[in-house]
Amino acid sequence: MLQQVNGQSSGSDAHGRESLREDLQAFLGGEAPLHQLDDLTKVNPVTLETVLRCLQARYTADTFYTRAGCTLVALNPFKPIPQLYSPEVMQEYHTAPQPQKLKPHIFTVGEQTYRNVKSLIEPVNQSIVVSGESGAGKTWTSRCLMKFYAVVAASPTSWESHKIAERIEQRILNSNPVMEAFGNACTLRNNNSSRFGKFIQLQLNRAQQMTGAAVQTYLLEKTRVACQASSERNFHIFYQICKGASADERLQWHLAEGAAFSWLPNPERTLEEDCFEVTREAMLHLGIDAPTQNNIFQALAGLLHLGNTRFADSGNEAQPCPLMDDAKCSVRTAASLLRLPEDPLLETLRIRTIRAGRRQQVFRKPCSRAECDTRRDCLAKLVYARLFDWLVSVINSSICADPDSWTTFIGSRGSPSRNPPSEKGREGPAQRAEPWVYCGTPGSSFPSSAPVSSPSTSVWARPAGRVRV
Repeated sequence: MLQQVNGQSSGSDAHGRESLREDLQAFLGGEAPLHQLDDLTKVNPVTLETVLRCLQARYTADTFYTRAGCTLVALNPFKPIPQLYSPEVMQEYHTAPQPQKLKPHIFTVGEQTYRNVKSLIEPVNQSIVVSGESGAGKTWTSRCLMKFYAVVAASPTSWESHKIAERIEQRILNSNPVMEAFGNACTLRNNNSSRFGKFIQLQLNRAQQMTGAAVQTYLLEKTRVACQASSERNFHIFYQICKGASADERLQWHLAEGAAFSWLPNPERTLEEDCFEVTREAMLHLGIDAPTQNNIFQALAGLLHLGNTRFADSGNEAQPCPLMDDAKCSVRTAASLLRLPEDPLLETLRIRTIRAGRRQQVFRKPCSRAECDTRRDCLAKLVYARLFDWLVSVINSSICADPDSWTTFIGSRGSPSRNPPSEKGREGPAQRAEPWVYCGTPGSSFPSSAPVSSPSTSVWARPAGRVRV
């Protein structure tokens, strides 16, 4: 700390800063190449500049994983590197006597959690947290972990065990296109940004073989259904049905070519994620048949038409707000597609019912124009959230094991993508500073909650220890 002597600062603080500057220059100009430092705790001095320089050097050398004590920092390479995640690499980390002595890798974390849950002394449930800003590669890292556990958590001698593990892995992978279509959206930073959190629980029996799995979701950004930030889009599924529906389906769902929807901004953009057929095929693999799919997409089309419902100001507070002329057809179509009577739907949007007094007397109060818009948006968000929850329940019914068949689990928690603080209302949940795996992209700032200075996009995972879920 800066000391005051007779109102003047001592030179100790200035000397300390000069010493730090010299250490920094000596480290950055040293003989040891920065890309060979596989543990950020070896960086001396530990400053934002030295950590970033080290990570950038490793990124340039195509080395994307770096330890930071009990934390693993991973950088998104933004290109496919199949040899980094091959079955041979999985076996190398799985069979190594001390995998932590191998090069830093996400499989190190996966193997350590698996060995902890296999412990004969005291098996403990394990959880891995995958977290970070949009575009970090969180979904990809979760997939790599799922593939790793599907390989290592199958009996080497039991063909049936292998088939069960492969079936669970395949169904989890089949669920990804569905979850991404209904839960991901294009943002300013990422064309396929997860707008929900996900916890995948891999269920293991007493022999530590995978017998089932379960998916829990949380923090779905359902406000996106009715409100999208500038230059961003709604959930992928809305664009998929508008671009990928057949002529007959367009007629059935009232989705004419070139139709404009208030809740469908930037429809002219073409993204890889707009592939409707991939979503439909994945839904079939999960047991959602064609008639059920048709009902789902019809309801989604109904929400789009509901978004075109507009109200005018009422000149009399005792009278409900009238519909704008161009909205009368929209509300009629929305009611038809949602299979709701038109008049009760309009009454719900425009009339507020109040119950008061001991006798629970009912009062009907017409809503203002702003209140009508809010009620319309709330209805859409509620319908979409219920649909999303139903899809998760369908996925669980296809992968979940009998409660009596498993004793421990390994969990993988994927947090919603975090956006910069400037994007108000779009921030992800706050992250706890714990010993996680942290993945990111070089050249960005680090969140203050990270255990070390880390890039803006990230994946965190807890490799060992007790985790209460």
